[in-house]
Amino acid sequence: MNRMIYNFAAVGVGPFNLGLACLTHSIPDLNGIFLDKRPAFNWHPGMLMQDTTLQVPFLADHVTMADPTNPFSFLNYLKEQGRIYAFYIRENFKILRNEYNQYCQWAIRKLPEVHFNTTVERIDYDENEKIYLLTCTTPTSAPVVIKARKLVLGTGTVPYVPANCKKFMHQAVHSANYLPNKHTLQSKKSITIVGSGQSAAEIYMDLLQDIDTYGYSLHWITRSPRFYPLEYSKLTLEMTSPEYVDYFHSLPQHKRDHLLQHQKHLYKGINTDLIGAIFDTIYAKKLVSDIDISLRTNADLQEISYHDNTDSFNLTFFQEEEEKHYTHHSSGLVLATGYTYQIPDFMEPVMHKIRLDDRGRYIVNRNYTIDTNDHEIFVQNAELHTHGFVTPDLGMGCYRNACIIREMLGREVYPIEKRIAFQQFAVGEESQLTHTHFQPVHQL
Repeated sequence: MNRMIYNFAAVGVGPFNLGLACLTHSIPDLNGIFLDKRPAFNWHPGMLMQDTTLQVPFLADHVTMADPTNPFSFLNYLKEQGRIYAFYIRENFKILRNEYNQYCQWAIRKLPEVHFNTTVERIDYDENEKIYLLTCTTPTSAPVVIKARKLVLGTGTVPYVPANCKKFMHQAVHSANYLPNKHTLQSKKSITIVGSGQSAAEIYMDLLQDIDTYGYSLHWITRSPRFYPLEYSKLTLEMTSPEYVDYFHSLPQHKRDHLLQHQKHLYKGINTDLIGAIFDTIYAKKLVSDIDISLRTNADLQEISYHDNTDSFNLTFFQEEEEKHYTHHSSGLVLATGYTYQIPDFMEPVMHKIRLDDRGRYIVNRNYTIDTNDHEIFVQNAELHTHGFVTPDLGMGCYRNACIIREMLGREVYPIEKRIAFQQFAVGEESQLTHTHFQPVHQL
């Protein structure tokens, strides 16, 4: 594994780099190696509840949107498993999350270039050979050095914990670790979920199922002004397009940051069906049982304390519209506060080759590179602030990978769409008004 020089080394094997492995597997002049420190692939195992689904259709698999004939498609997986007719009869475009996880594991078993249990300790750059040197360790062997001409960083995001909650994470649970802690949570008198979005809703729904069996009270508190449904209209979906990425990337950074703050319902909202199911379940259970539930919005968690003698949290919230503080007590606490990107420590030796903005974020070029040469280090799902809300969208993974492959090879292997939307996002040059052309209207 340490003798040859690879065209590229990809670090982190989540869905996006796994898609890159599937799409490059059959390209003879593009040899890559994929490295992940985990013992095996398991996609968000703490949230693999039985009935939860992806928020995108099954076409958003690893390959179909780039190459519908590729053998790594989800439909081919179903055929090999003998489930394609069952899936057809099910008549649901949304894949169960457990099934998507199994699909990813199926693909990995067919990809010898993917290596788990391999930790990248540091990455150096050899100026003479113009290659990257990845020092890697495994549980059973001495450190090895892998040589590659380019890098693809797909290390993903990590659970975000608000600063005022960090010292209480021995008692609280982040949504990423929900399932391993579910039994303990259900043994408590009360459970509170703090946060918004799909994960919070899925956990609330899951705990709601058993509320009358275990007898706990269940509360969901969010800073958002309402429980936002995921915006899924067709003209909005056109924003998950190459044209919108072009438009967003062309804006000044302060405009992009402003837009992202006002677009959360486009990628952090809740499935409308799930919102309906939560309401209907509460309605049905309250007919036969006096369950203790609450849902609160506009509430910012400002103070938190934990008391061992009562095994409970004291949470102080600020109701932003009324501008009032109130206290909430709970023995169980789930933080559905999302995820954030962190620059991996192993990149420290080559940080001089990477461009950062004034907030310490990668300056990501339109071609998904972050290095000063604009063609060596690519990122996956680390460009939200430069490429927009489509960054974590599984449906755009094939598009980004097709672009990365084109950049690495200097030719287009998979056709890359330029325009797919009926609408226009930017003012075209032919439509712009200049001071010389603009004639004011004089009102009488």
